[in-house]
Amino acid sequence: MDNENQQTNGMAISSLVLGILGVVLNLIPVIPYLLGILAVIFGVSGNKVASGKGMAVAGIILGSITLAMKIFFWLFIILLGGMNY
Repeated sequence: MDNENQQTNGMAISSLVLGILGVVLNLIPVIPYLLGILAVIFGVSGNKVASGKGMAVAGIILGSITLAMKIFFWLFIILLGGMNY
């Protein structure tokens, strides 16, 4: 009966979904930046509510991984372009 009174945390769910999409769609040029930033923002705001803290933290982590993957991608491209074959 406790499930009837428990309300889902929409921000935490949104953060998790956006973080997953950001990691999966990482090779698309512009979209992962937006998804990663929104996942972190929604995760931080969703972490303030008691329910769904785990999903909010997972969204923050996945959003950070998305942004880190894009940074490492561009560093790899820059370093690869600087090599003389």
